[in-house]
Order: sequence, then C-alpha cells, then structure tokens
Amino acid sequence: MTTTYFKDKKIPYICTPLTGKTKEELLSQLESIIPQSPDLIEWRADFFANLGDVEETLDIVGEIKKKTEIPLLFTIRSVHEGGERISLTEEEKVRLIKEVCRRTEAEFVDYETSNEENYVKEIRKASKENHKQLILSYHNFSKTPENEEIKERAKKAEELGADIVKFAVMPEVQADVLRLLEVTKDMDELLDVPVVSMSMGDVGGLSRVIGWAYGSIITFGVGVELSAPGQIPVKKLRETIKLMQELVPKWG
Repeated sequence: MTTTYFKDKKIPYICTPLTGKTKEELLSQLESIIPQSPDLIEWRADFFANLGDVEETLDIVGEIKKKTEIPLLFTIRSVHEGGERISLTEEEKVRLIKEVCRRTEAEFVDYETSNEENYVKEIRKASKENHKQLILSYHNFSKTPENEEIKERAKKAEELGADIVKFAVMPEVQADVLRLLEVTKDMDELLDVPVVSMSMGDVGGLSRVIGWAYGSIITFGVGVELSAPGQIPVKKLRETIKLMQELVPKWG
C-alpha cells in the first residue's frame, strides 16, 4: 500500500462504517467500534442529518480523531452510487470535502469517478496539498459490469490521481463474484496504485473474505450498522480471514 498507514500489518485492512444520523448517534457508534480494533473507520457522512452545517461536520471529524488514532476515511456517498439523499448540491459537497482536507486530521477522503471530472480534480488538488489519501471509487448496485468496463474505470481513476482505486459491484449470479476476483487480480498487476474491490450482497460475501488473495487491500465489516449490502461483522470477518491465511500461508 503506497501510504504510511497500516505499514506494519498484512492485508487486508478492515474498515468499519459510522452511519449515525446525529452527533450523539455517531459518537455512540464510535464507542462500540473502537474496541473492535478495525484498521480504518469510514464516516459515511451522507447519513448525517445536519451535513449542511460545515462547522458541525468538521467538529465531528475532530471529535472522532480525539477519541481514536484509528485512521479515518471521510465519505459522502452519492445517491446515484448507493448513498443517502442529502441537502447539499454537488458543488457544496465538493466544497465540504475540500474543507475536510484542509481543516481536519482525517487521513482519507473518498469521491466517485462518475462525478464531473473538474470536481474530481478539485478534490485531488485539495487532498494532495493537505497530505490526504484519495480513494476514487465506483459503485454499481444493479450488476457486475463487463471486465473491460471495470478495467477502464479503474485505469481512469488512476489517471485522475487516485491514491487508491475502489470498485464495488453487485453480482447477479455466483460467476460474477469469481469474475470480479479475477478482474481485481488483473488490476492489482496493471495499476501502480492499490486496489480495493468487493462484490456486494449475500452472494458477494466470498469476495469480502478472500478478496485480499487477489490484491484487494481493504475489506469492509460491520461494527454497528451496515453501510452496504453483504457486509460481515468485524469479529467474524477477522477470524475467517485469519483462518484462511493460516490454511493457505502462501497467500497470507
């Protein structure tokens, strides 16, 4: 992984979401998550009811960072890629993400490559200037696109300056999960930046426990509430991955 974070631990790194609608709910979830020792915490800020208040949003990031040294990923998932509806325009959302880069200690920010390229470039500039890792992501909740489309989207994300490329897709049949794993392996070999991938839903659960063997560096587990279909509780996820790595040491 091309970052100073997690350098002393083998992949995959386990990320757990915060999805509270209020500051109180968020901090309560955080208190439950910290003892589970995830490698990364993602604040899915699109769930936050008062996201339009920039100062409160930045204050909550500060509160989270005061309570834990676990790296923080700030995400406002777009509605068209599975996020919650928010009151902000895209321009306002981009402005907020840039403020998170400039004024908080969050280590990572996420933005979708399906958004306008000028917005992606604005966030890339702000994240780079403020030493944040930028995850450029793609989510498809209806299907698993053809391999070439996934590869093209991943290469485009790298061209736009991603520190990490992420793609999450929905399988229609079991074969889609295996195909996603093979594409992940191809991307891991092709790109110069790390890859994160997952196949969503119950059918896609296999990808969350074996994706690391194909090059996916992060997997997402439930701490308190799901942020995407098919997520597995952190404890069970960690135990399963550890067992698999012991059984197949050449991959672990």
